Amino acid sequence: MKPATKSALKAVSAGAVACFALHAQAGTVTIATLNNPDMIELKKLSPAFEQANPDIKLNWVILEENVLRQRATTDITTGSGQFDVMTIGAYETPQWGKRGWLTPLTNLPADYDLNDVVKTARDGLSSGGQLYALPFYVESSMTYYRKDLFAAKGLKMPDQPTYDQIAQFADKLTDKANGMYGICLRGKAGWGENMAYGTTVVNTFGGRWFDEKWQAQLTSPEWKKAMTFYVDLLKKDGPPGASSNGFNENLTLMSSGKCAMWIDATVAAGMLYNKQQSQIADKVGFAAAPIAVTPKGSHWLWAWALAIPKSSKQADSAKKFIAWATSKQYIELVAKDEGWASVPPGTRHSTYARPEYKQAAPFGDFVLKAIETADPDHPTLKPVPYTGVQFVGIPEFQSFGTVVGQSISGAIAGQMTVDQALAAGQATANRAVQQAGYQK
Repeated sequence: MKPATKSALKAVSAGAVACFALHAQAGTVTIATLNNPDMIELKKLSPAFEQANPDIKLNWVILEENVLRQRATTDITTGSGQFDVMTIGAYETPQWGKRGWLTPLTNLPADYDLNDVVKTARDGLSSGGQLYALPFYVESSMTYYRKDLFAAKGLKMPDQPTYDQIAQFADKLTDKANGMYGICLRGKAGWGENMAYGTTVVNTFGGRWFDEKWQAQLTSPEWKKAMTFYVDLLKKDGPPGASSNGFNENLTLMSSGKCAMWIDATVAAGMLYNKQQSQIADKVGFAAAPIAVTPKGSHWLWAWALAIPKSSKQADSAKKFIAWATSKQYIELVAKDEGWASVPPGTRHSTYARPEYKQAAPFGDFVLKAIETADPDHPTLKPVPYTGVQFVGIPEFQSFGTVVGQSISGAIAGQMTVDQALAAGQATANRAVQQAGYQK
């Protein structure tokens, strides 16, 4: 063998070893997120981040919403460090940040432009003036309806419908023989599934979870009226198996032309108006979330956000990733891939200022106004000792809220009456706040 060849081989071997060592040191960032369309798109586009950051590898754990919440809560409370990035919301972030479970997000890159992020979103993800998560998308709730079906029946959706009007429309539009349901609503049990929507119904009917002394109010006339209305409406005009339907299931039903109306998250607008994802893209109209006796708490405020647990061993790499995933540049990537109507909404003023977005998303200004006018500090007609429009901002809520959601889901499925469901919920909610020491 020629000496030159030997030295060349040595160089190649040394390079291979160095390359292997570099690869072995590459930080793997494990991301826990949910199986909503916007997050699936994030995973699809994430190779662009890995190419720009060859020393960081992304490992995705994609879960159904209720399962994600359980896994994230277990991981954060035990400090087990399974995840470097968690998709959490406006409910968990301030509580977990206050307890020191999340890494504070300081010294973000200058081009991140934090002031461009909608203030409502920043405030909802902060505790004590410190930001603990970056908003991936922000939503309120709204009414979607089929313009063609309304026109065919001579119906007109008002800009601000009442729940009585919604019930009348649903009755006229239901055609079960042809697989058309007057209304689709969340029925799947979960504090962030059926109880997110159900709580807004209770709010606008004048109800509240607790009075000022932390006495549960689930057997009050307002709760009974609101939940009876909701359960009866779904039984009469909703799809079969409504008690198993959450956001994703109803999105599928609506976008495939099975629902005449759907009241749910504003984030769905981009999906329903996307011709690649929706069979009704040119037929969908929108209006405000319905009201009953008060507009207070009739539309929710939620952010799905990216946070870094204190237990992460890859905090710097994780921060790089979440800054990228919530940046102006990422929004441009989605616009190129899916179109402007499908970019993550509710996070940045610059998105709403874009002529391309205004043209592709006729709902844009309406959604931003809904987000900015939702008031988590005054969510109910009567005063309450908690914050949160569609949740009660205390750690115990995710447990008792889900148990109440199971009872309500049981009422939709016909396994118990509304009164039985609310009596069980009342006992559960009171027990939880008594044990936690809220009731004096």
